[in-house]
Amino acid sequence: MEYTHLGRSGLTISRLVLGTDNFGTQTTEEDSFTIMDGAHELGINMIDTSDVYGWRFGEGLTEQIIGRWFATGGGRRERTVLATKLYGRMSDWPNDAGLSARHIRRACEASLRRLGTDYIDIYQMHHIDRSTPWEEIWEAMDVLRTQGKIVYVGSSNHPGWHIASGQEAAARRGHMGLVSEQTIYNLLERTAELEVLPACAHYGVGMMPWSPLDAGLLGGVLRKEREKTMGTPLPGASVATLRGKRLAKLERHRDAVQAFEDLCDELGENPADVAMAWLLGRPGVTAPIIGPRTPAQLTAAVRALEVSLDDKTLERLDAIFPGPGPAPEAYSW
Repeated sequence: MEYTHLGRSGLTISRLVLGTDNFGTQTTEEDSFTIMDGAHELGINMIDTSDVYGWRFGEGLTEQIIGRWFATGGGRRERTVLATKLYGRMSDWPNDAGLSARHIRRACEASLRRLGTDYIDIYQMHHIDRSTPWEEIWEAMDVLRTQGKIVYVGSSNHPGWHIASGQEAAARRGHMGLVSEQTIYNLLERTAELEVLPACAHYGVGMMPWSPLDAGLLGGVLRKEREKTMGTPLPGASVATLRGKRLAKLERHRDAVQAFEDLCDELGENPADVAMAWLLGRPGVTAPIIGPRTPAQLTAAVRALEVSLDDKTLERLDAIFPGPGPAPEAYSW
């Protein structure tokens, strides 16, 4: 496993982060334990979750699963860089959502109870809250840090301007500010290159892309469909399993996805590995977040660390999935 610092902090994390969005929904608790143990065996030391994961309103199911895994001992908590998130609605009462100082305090206490730990390494804001000023947010986070309940603060789904305003507000308080940002970023979704990646680079914020395979669209979806019709189905998403927005997105980008899979065939590599290797090589990317549903998918994800893409291949990928370019040139003269 390769390691790097998270942004400008001294915290060392693995180049792959274990995401847990499937735990308790598509992945059983038993398999979730196996995946987390497997991640440690592979050298992955960061686990990312959220109080809303598990998607049972107000229960924090995934955090509970991780807490029970920590409780099995064996140094599991000590070896884990633990990141969780707040923002989502946790009850029908008006203050149980967002980033008010009240909700930050109560959400942190609830996550600590579910996780069975006395501190969170990276406490992340899952979304921006336009109704709460940064001064209030940083005051609440400072209190939690002083109490020893959190170590670092991160963000998720924040635009570049919000990262900038947050960092400037933190600097006025003498606060370190954000150490990380999570945003959707992959070959199909490159909007982050306009503003988010430059903002992170400028302020020394580590960037952890989520959905690196765009919910399976970059994982060989068309190849799997062909294998299915031939009677030798491969694991993972296929066209037949896609619904709604995912299917519509594939149809919009079918030619590009097919060209991508053809390129991967030429390289003799799995599409998922090429997509991940591309992300790992992007400037400003600290560690993509992988979300395996099974132990086998976890093992397969690590293969991307061994894939090397030469300049010619990178040029061909840019031709298939052209990025927007930097702002403002992308939309101005």
